[in-house]
Amino acid sequence: MPSISRAPLSGRYLSFAEREEIALLKAGGCGGREIARRVGRAPSTISRELRRNAATRSGGLQYRATTAQWHAERRARRPKAAKLAANPRLREYVQERLAGEIATPDGRSVPGPDVSWIGRRHGRRKDRRWANAWSPAQIAHRLPLDFPDDDSMRVSHEAIYQALYIQGRGALRRELTACLRTGRALRVPRARTRGRNKGFVGPEILISERPAEAADRAVPGHWEGDLILGLGSSAIGTLVERSTRFTMLLHLPRMQACGRARAHNGPALAGHGAEAVRDAIAASITTLPEQLRRSLTWDQGAEMAQHARLRIDTGLAVYFCDPHSPWQRATNENTNGLLRQYFPKGTDLSKHNPTELDAVAAALNSRPRETLGWKTPAEALNQHLLTP
Repeated sequence: MPSISRAPLSGRYLSFAEREEIALLKAGGCGGREIARRVGRAPSTISRELRRNAATRSGGLQYRATTAQWHAERRARRPKAAKLAANPRLREYVQERLAGEIATPDGRSVPGPDVSWIGRRHGRRKDRRWANAWSPAQIAHRLPLDFPDDDSMRVSHEAIYQALYIQGRGALRRELTACLRTGRALRVPRARTRGRNKGFVGPEILISERPAEAADRAVPGHWEGDLILGLGSSAIGTLVERSTRFTMLLHLPRMQACGRARAHNGPALAGHGAEAVRDAIAASITTLPEQLRRSLTWDQGAEMAQHARLRIDTGLAVYFCDPHSPWQRATNENTNGLLRQYFPKGTDLSKHNPTELDAVAAALNSRPRETLGWKTPAEALNQHLLTP
């Protein structure tokens, strides 16, 4: 057996001295939780140590400090051969599920569009390669079902991602990234996406701080808002009152300079920058009585960066949903779906003038709604206004 190093790799890992103490306590009859308490480690750490690094030469699981230390150092050696590089059968399985050709129910192959890999993410509205396109997670979780008795046919989804994105991990060609759902040629770490929180959104204006009366829809005046986008970054703003489902549409025309180079730190020329959205909301919401201007809930889009000024100008309290949580604005999301009947995706929304937007809003507000007892949103709002 090679010489044993007594120096721990770091405080994260068990040292040889700790392993000696574990061996003595184990021999003395202590249980895993008692050992963990005395050593100052988590019970799961002790349980895993006793299971993975025990000596098996005697036919049983006997824990010895020197053997456990040797096992740990052997596992820590780098570099290691990648699983997919060392196991051709496993590699073939992964490649077939990831990039294999699709076929008709009778087994005839359907190649799909002829798309060459250019080392970049596929462009918008362009053909993509057709393939089985299982996700790495689907592949990893399917292996135990297809090979229940073969432990060599196991790989984690992270190992598949590394084989695709990291040079030197081998096995899978980088062009197979085109078969992933995102089609990214470069990986985006989660830590980087988590760091994109909007600087203008603080904890005091998150939806968790919104008054309870807004959640139960008992009091009118609490609104949800969003943008619906169209061709060429055109947009229409939507405001929906939570209790009555009354809808208002915001006209966001492109600026005259749209199509030319934008000035550094200048306004968004597409018409839905922070200043344009702030002014459009203020112009619409101030036409309502004060009792109908209690709060507005929006997602964390950059178009609401001027929410503080909006609150000063209108008295409207603004709250923001949690990231990637559209269900927290369920009323607005449903309304946006209804509006797509008039403003389909992929069409230029800037061609509609304020008169046309008012007509569409009036059409929605005059539709009977089951959730309102088959009253229309306009009738429900009028009833609230007439109630003393």
